[in-house]
Amino acid sequence: MGESISRRMAWLLVAVTGAGAVGGIALNRGESINALWFIAAAACVYALAYRFYGAWIAARVLVLDETRATPAERLDNGRDFVPTNKWVVFGHHFAAIAGPGPLIGPTLAAQFGYLPGTLWILIGAVLGGCVQDMTIMFFSTRRDGRSLGQMARDELGPLGGAAALTGTLMIMVILIAVLGLVVVNAMKHSPWATATVAATIPIAVLVGVYMRDLRPGRVLEGSLIGLALLLFAVAGGGWIDHSETLRPLFDHEGLTLAWFVIGYGFLAAILPVWLLLAPRDYLSTFMKLGTIFLLAIAIVLLRPEIRMPALTQFIDGSGPIFGGKLFPFVFITIACGAVSGFHSLISSGTTPKLLANERDIRMIGYGGMVLESFVAIMAMIAATVLDPGVFFAINSPAGVVGKEAADAVAKISSWGFPVTVEQMQMLAREMGEKTLFARTGGAPSLAVGMASIFGSAFGDGLLALWYHFAIMFEAVFILTTLDAGTRVGRFMLQDFLGNFSPRLGQTSWYPSVLLTSAIIVAAWGYFLYIGVIDPNGGVNILWPLFGISNQMLAAIALSVATGILVKSGKLRYAWVAGVPLAWLAAVTTTAAYEKIMSADVRIGFFAAANDLAAKLAAGKLPPEKAAVAPQLIFNQQLDAWLTLFFVAVLWVVIFDMLRVCARHLQGKTVVPLSEAPHEPSRLVEDWVRD
Repeated sequence: MGESISRRMAWLLVAVTGAGAVGGIALNRGESINALWFIAAAACVYALAYRFYGAWIAARVLVLDETRATPAERLDNGRDFVPTNKWVVFGHHFAAIAGPGPLIGPTLAAQFGYLPGTLWILIGAVLGGCVQDMTIMFFSTRRDGRSLGQMARDELGPLGGAAALTGTLMIMVILIAVLGLVVVNAMKHSPWATATVAATIPIAVLVGVYMRDLRPGRVLEGSLIGLALLLFAVAGGGWIDHSETLRPLFDHEGLTLAWFVIGYGFLAAILPVWLLLAPRDYLSTFMKLGTIFLLAIAIVLLRPEIRMPALTQFIDGSGPIFGGKLFPFVFITIACGAVSGFHSLISSGTTPKLLANERDIRMIGYGGMVLESFVAIMAMIAATVLDPGVFFAINSPAGVVGKEAADAVAKISSWGFPVTVEQMQMLAREMGEKTLFARTGGAPSLAVGMASIFGSAFGDGLLALWYHFAIMFEAVFILTTLDAGTRVGRFMLQDFLGNFSPRLGQTSWYPSVLLTSAIIVAAWGYFLYIGVIDPNGGVNILWPLFGISNQMLAAIALSVATGILVKSGKLRYAWVAGVPLAWLAAVTTTAAYEKIMSADVRIGFFAAANDLAAKLAAGKLPPEKAAVAPQLIFNQQLDAWLTLFFVAVLWVVIFDMLRVCARHLQGKTVVPLSEAPHEPSRLVEDWVRD
């Protein structure tokens, strides 16, 4: 009894602390607020949500059954279906879902101020993102590890299933293109960053060969060697940067780097998984978790002040980084830090094939997304501890603030965020860069913020090293998701083409591997190309499309989850998935409408295309922009039609789900549940739950 009261009092204290921290963030209107409030608010909100809401969904809504055999046990083949220790699965799952979204989205959304993004990261994750990941993982586990598209086809029927499958594949292309754009913008004309990122590829291959052939089973040895080499790569990049001979070999334009990234994506898709993807995922998990927790410790020690205001004047849609008002674009921009549709592709078809026990679904599904959301909070802090003038100087494209440094600082200072040319030059020297002006994409400014925190907490004499360590950290996040996404896209395309040619559907047939890999890479490579040649840095074109498509994919996943809950006789619990579905449908549809119909050239795709066409016809464009204008006009129009297509796909899936639910509630015939029959688990209990 005493122990129970103590636990309740402890959780009450967590709740009061969390409420106080969130209230402090939301209500503060002073000059600044300490970053420690963000850490306290996040820790308390996540702990309460995981302990109570996540546990309630697991016990009452999904009814996890730890005595039931999972697909990994029933279909164990030592290759795709393998019962795996829950901590190993958690690491694999987190490495796969943790892409650049939770790093870049909050950084870009900071143009609205720290408050809107922070609140959405906390609320959206625990009520939307975590719920999506856990429910989809559960339903896939109960259906032999089927993918999201296959579950949509099985549970909703051919129309909703076909829409979901087609939409998911095309959305994947956009997601991967944006990943490539972020890493290209981070490496552009930065020999140190380029050399460091390039070194991670042979390091991953070396570790893969070492652990498979040279020293089989010596996982610890391989891990230590890999981590040591990654850290050496950061230091070695600095040596290359200061070498007159080697520096030019790694100093490239964005387009050249884009071709390198495209080539890497193709190799990652066709090489054996153990050679590149597996060791990269494995090493990146250590790097990701280690860096995030090191950053959290540094923030606790340093207690930096947040310098960005709670709200900026750009909530009216006039922001320099991207156009659009606070609603709906803060939700579209944050994306993965709160809700990520990409996660549903990992939570279905991939992770369920490794789960040894249903009991682990809450920890891996809900808990994995909690950890990713914490990454987003760290990114928000790192972005907002910078002077606002510095933040906007780094992230504002030259097409908005001007190519010359003097013009840029004058423009940014006129917004009420003073910054000087000398200040930016000194910061660039400290970070080991030639310039930090117009380094769009979010990654460079995030790296500057992280380096500033690390430098202040652990020694500012190594700022350049910290900066490039942060760039490598971001690149590891990005490339891990880029290569995994390319491979998943290949599997999806092979599954689709298998309907027409069974041979093309064989994932092990090498001609099919080469053909489908080339198609997928060419598709996202094209969108990467248009982002790179865009004079405004590509972010204003691709990131809104990325955010809209990502959130639409999450809405498709939640539609499938809602439909399954209703068909399972759990109508009273359908709101668990239905409420976040309704919110995402409203947000994405509004954002899509504005991107298609807005007359503002900084928001509407068609408006931007028409404006550029008129300027080209009137001869008002400078020669370098006129040369790429026809391509940019076509691309803006293509983005508009793609957005329209994604909206149509989403509402086809939603209406098909509502049709199936209505028929079920009326007692009419619907597609039966595709859940696999119950089989008791025979795995040794203490091995499973260790």
